[in-house]
Amino acid sequence: MKRAIIFANGKMEIPPPIIGSILSSDLIIAADGGTQHCKSLKIAPNVIIGDFDSVVFADTSSYQQAGVEMIQYPTHKDETDLELALLYALNHEVTHVYIIGALGNRWDMTIANIMLGVHLSFSQLSIRLLDGLDELAILRGEGQTDINDRSGDTLSLIPVGGDARGIITHGLVYPLTDETLFFGSSRGVSNVIISDQARIFIKAGILLLCVSKVDV
Repeated sequence: MKRAIIFANGKMEIPPPIIGSILSSDLIIAADGGTQHCKSLKIAPNVIIGDFDSVVFADTSSYQQAGVEMIQYPTHKDETDLELALLYALNHEVTHVYIIGALGNRWDMTIANIMLGVHLSFSQLSIRLLDGLDELAILRGEGQTDINDRSGDTLSLIPVGGDARGIITHGLVYPLTDETLFFGSSRGVSNVIISDQARIFIKAGILLLCVSKVDV
């Protein structure tokens, strides 16, 4: 398993736990203004990618001197900086992607960033968006995923791009047994994890999994 950790240009009020377990083998990508998160966390990116409209010039110079790969695109382009970062990860044999700073600031960018996980081009990647102790992930059918060590936290299952069918869950207060969540319905919102290992299986469709830490 090769991981990429991408820093986007959204909010990062609380660094997610993965920051404390970054490996030397991880591919660290700063999507344009995501360099500011790298700087605040004292993490050196392997590559900076984007149109550089949100990168501080002095930082660019120091990164160049440090041998960081700099990939600059025109301001007028079809992809967001985060999409370019995901394409870069896809072309470097990455299997798991963790995105930090993809939420907040602007609603349009937040929605677009979340929907990138649904893009067919990235169906080979396991993509998780991290926001402090909260995380969002995409589950495609037919497939399953486990959520470990989150007992007591809220889990919402939201169908995207159409109905999600054949959903089976284990370890939740409100179980689903070979059921359908209909696109546009809120039925799957605010379930609760009651096991150290919750499991979600889906036969067909796409689910957005939202795990939220419950304040104590």
